[in-house]
Amino acid sequence: MSGRIEARLNELGIELPQPSAPVANYVPYTVSGNLVFVSGQLCVWNGERRFVGKLGAGISIADGQQAARLCALNILAHLRVACGGDLDRVRHCLRLGGFVNCTPEFTEMPQVVNGASDLMVELFGEIGRHARAAVGVSSLPGGVTVEVEATFAIG
Repeated sequence: MSGRIEARLNELGIELPQPSAPVANYVPYTVSGNLVFVSGQLCVWNGERRFVGKLGAGISIADGQQAARLCALNILAHLRVACGGDLDRVRHCLRLGGFVNCTPEFTEMPQVVNGASDLMVELFGEIGRHARAAVGVSSLPGGVTVEVEATFAIG
């Protein structure tokens, strides 16, 4: 479907990956009323793991931000499906939850998760501004650097 948000994606030169299938006993998203809850998405591109490793142990903040942005692209791919192919149905990005695979000494999780937050604002404008959590964890699936989950209001 070609709408305002799809046009913005094209304007920004952004291609969304194919929505990934769950790797365990969960669904990629659920819809309840006007809310869409997107399961945690990893920094993978069409099934290929990218950005494997820990912040504070060889992965830079800039790479961490790119990993978070890739997670956000995967979120948007699932959100598009949840919206029946029409991202113009998004009324507000309500919340992102970011998990950063890092060493115990690393404390710049918010800067890393900005990679996902910045994309939401870049794409949706004011309705892309959201509440957020950014936490450090000792491990993530497949050893990837970042995982991000999201909640959206749709119409």
